Amino acid sequence: MPRPRANDTELDKLARFERIKKAITALEKQQSLLLKQSNLAPSGAWVARYQARQNLKKYWYYKLQASTPCLPQATSSKLSKYKHLGKAGTPEHIDAVMSVFRRSVWDEIQKIIDTLDDCLLDISSGSEQEEEDPQD
Repeated sequence: MPRPRANDTELDKLARFERIKKAITALEKQQSLLLKQSNLAPSGAWVARYQARQNLKKYWYYKLQASTPCLPQATSSKLSKYKHLGKAGTPEHIDAVMSVFRRSVWDEIQKIIDTLDDCLLDISSGSEQEEEDPQD
């Protein structure tokens, strides 16, 4: 089998580089679409269910919760770890659930973009093929 010529290798690298760039562009467009749909929940936020009791009755409510204060408060300029959403199915509840969903999709797309950026770096720096250290 004939050895690939240097020119063929460079053309192959260029073609792979361009395919990866197109994939990154498509993924970035998906992220833009997510941002246009509505807000993203803060990173690491989730919707939590909690119980309140009053007059021997139990009520279930929902809140958007984060591990650090990052949610605006209605009555203060300070940030909070919690945002009350009310009962299941309220517009606030559904908006929060969907914002958490959009955040998780956006984060996963970003991880893929970061991986593809590493691939571009490998191709452009020539580190795809490295010499192996001889073992004793």
